Amino acid sequence: MKSTLKNLAAWTMVWLLSTAIATFGPIALWDNIGLSILAIIINLLVGIGMIRANVSLFATYDELQKEIHLKATGITLGLSLVFGISYSLLDTSNVMAGDAEIGVLVGLMGIIYLGSTWYINRQYS
Repeated sequence: MKSTLKNLAAWTMVWLLSTAIATFGPIALWDNIGLSILAIIINLLVGIGMIRANVSLFATYDELQKEIHLKATGITLGLSLVFGISYSLLDTSNVMAGDAEIGVLVGLMGIIYLGSTWYINRQYS
């Protein structure tokens, strides 16, 4: 499990780096749509690698760990969908002054997943 966890950590770091390059490259490093498309494709491919590493990690879990993470994933999916759509509706109906940003939803998903994993773990302790 240690090696699969390190593998996931490595894929996650590379994905974060490729996301930063795809995001900030067109702003600070280049003015070329072809390079932007290439950076986005690389980011997509690295993201798929990160997902595969995550699946490999889950395969090393025992039944209790799998149940905990499955429940946490379900809670995260449901709450992210409900809050994400509500957040988008606030934007499209001009209730909020700014634009709905995907980064807010991604951050929310991380917080929900961590919180639900912690809460479910406590239930089994």
